[in-house]
Amino acid sequence: MILEVAHLQVISGRELEFESAFEKAQLIIAAMDGYISHDLQRCIEDASHYLLQVRWTTLEAHTVGFRSSAQYQQWRALLHHFYDPFPEVLHFEALRLP
Repeated sequence: MILEVAHLQVISGRELEFESAFEKAQLIIAAMDGYISHDLQRCIEDASHYLLQVRWTTLEAHTVGFRSSAQYQQWRALLHHFYDPFPEVLHFEALRLP
């Protein structure tokens, strides 16, 4: 499993509008091949800051499958105009420690 992590800084004053748009956008990502689950958390100290975590079966399910899809264009149209600055997206995998 791959964990995608993005810190989302939403333009101040647009938080409720972003959350409403995300309600629609999450249906798009949840229908993608390789999607496992996701969660969106809002920061207590900074109400314009969110943490998005998406679990994928493989890195390529996100970076190739989702990002090169028509559905990604819908996702982008719903959400990307809320961010300032645009978020860095990182991917993580669990360590297999003894």
